Amino acid sequence: MVRRIVAPVLGIAWAALAFGPALAGATVHPHKISAEDVAGQIFARPDTKVTHEKGATFEDNITLMTKDRKFETGMYRSGPAHYDSRAKDYGVDEFMYFVKGSVTLTSVDGDIQVIHAGEAVTIPHDWRGTFDTKGYTKFYAIYSASGNAD
Repeated sequence: MVRRIVAPVLGIAWAALAFGPALAGATVHPHKISAEDVAGQIFARPDTKVTHEKGATFEDNITLMTKDRKFETGMYRSGPAHYDSRAKDYGVDEFMYFVKGSVTLTSVDGDIQVIHAGEAVTIPHDWRGTFDTKGYTKFYAIYSASGNAD
């Protein structure tokens, strides 16, 4: 099970290292996500950002943010939530691999896709629709041409 999860994540991590600019004169290292982290321990780290919005709790552990803020990777956990992006574009290109839970994506044209644990989805920055979940944990990679990946 862990190997099936870690293999796609390693691809994301290598891409992050390839595209992430190194700081001048600084030593950089890969950011490891252990099997314990995949099981949820990553959210116990002090660098996990916790936010509360409209009764939902979100936990985000960013594993890489490029200096230009255009590319970000991490692990994210959400409680029940509804996002409405019908009136404006999603805003970032995002790859998501779901470790737990699921999400229902309903495009403005009525197309519905349900993504479950063990599946992945890529959402383009100009997508419009709704995003509904009872809760999930995912790995993600975000690209933003404007430098607003976070």
